[in-house]
Amino acid sequence: MESSAAENWWVLPLTFLPPISGQNESAATLSAMATSFVYLAIFACLAWAGTALLYWAHPGGPAWGKYWRARGQSPRCSIPGPKGLPVVGSLGLMSGLAHCSLAAEAARRPGAKRLMALSLGPVRAVVTSHPDSGEEVEELLEMVHEGYDLLGKENWCDYFPGLAAVDPQGVGARCAELMPRVNRFVRGIIQEHRGKAIAGGEARDFVDILLSLQESEGLADADIAAVLWEMIFRGTDAMAVLMEWTLARVVLHPDVQANVHRELDAVVGRSNTVAESAVPSLPYLQALLKEALRMHPPGPLLSWRHRAISDTYVDGHLVPAGTTAMVNQWAMSRDADVWDGPLEFQPERFLPGGKAHGVSVLGADGRLVPFGSGRRSCPGKSLAMTTVTAWMATLLHEFEWTPASGAVDLSEVLRLSCEMAVPLEVRVSARRNV
Repeated sequence: MESSAAENWWVLPLTFLPPISGQNESAATLSAMATSFVYLAIFACLAWAGTALLYWAHPGGPAWGKYWRARGQSPRCSIPGPKGLPVVGSLGLMSGLAHCSLAAEAARRPGAKRLMALSLGPVRAVVTSHPDSGEEVEELLEMVHEGYDLLGKENWCDYFPGLAAVDPQGVGARCAELMPRVNRFVRGIIQEHRGKAIAGGEARDFVDILLSLQESEGLADADIAAVLWEMIFRGTDAMAVLMEWTLARVVLHPDVQANVHRELDAVVGRSNTVAESAVPSLPYLQALLKEALRMHPPGPLLSWRHRAISDTYVDGHLVPAGTTAMVNQWAMSRDADVWDGPLEFQPERFLPGGKAHGVSVLGADGRLVPFGSGRRSCPGKSLAMTTVTAWMATLLHEFEWTPASGAVDLSEVLRLSCEMAVPLEVRVSARRNV
């Protein structure tokens, strides 16, 4: 029989105990047990202290160390920051004149003025003391909001080309002003990564991979800039919309939430944090996201700005070249000829044994193509699904979600994405001790 972990803990303490004679056997036994408990407590304290010191050794302090350990990897390019103290981290910096303390700490560390990592007890935090960082964020948000507004505006010139010279709504002029700003911003990202690649030692990300493909795939900087802007522009909106719809369904269906919680507790453990490596072992969570994408595709009308490049036939009907082609993904997802119970929220349909098991959302199956299909599909679809799955795993593992008040309103409003007309309001309660 294999010994348990608890039995193994007793082995070392018991080896220190003296032999027990026949006299006063009961008292000796009690003394031995007390001594064993003392040794066990000492070893437990040492183990806890060793773990705390191990976490504390990471840049940014114990909370960041715990985060990287939970992910099962060590960062190759950590955010610079003070270690602070074991367990409590840099809480001391937040007392008194915290703004002065943080500025002084950032000034002592190379690169920390732009972004510095802190541990505030178990909480991870970052702070910037560099004006460029704030300006970059504000500029990006302004460009994204301007782009959303332009795409959502009905442009008469699209339907009456003769009006383009007049531009009565000013859409063309606003686009002409926005595009140079976008190109300058995105090309700055490209140049920054190109410089880091020359210097070496930086972790590779999506931009680095695109740059590495330039020569072999014939990618120009303009191609990379277009892909990056598409990911920034659409990714910030679509992922947030998908997560809100998913949480709305989780709140409306407590049985679904309970199933996700059971899966997370079994795979991750109630007392642990979700590591990225655990995501492939969460089939029910993945089925939940697929069902949310089926019921609430962020882009319900796919390809509404694409055109047929040649004459083609669909169901025996001629579609001439130049015709704008739109795909109603929302209607396809509710087609009773394709889906059983199309108006019912059933993540189980995507699990083994379900009729939709094996359906991919990445464009390989025409029944569910929320990111489009073919060469013009969303370039960030894999990254989006990986990111959203990891975020949802963490949110559902850490918290229980219930309605804030009244019923959840599932009415829709179509802007750049199909959003909730009434923003979701929920109550959250922690499921585990931090």
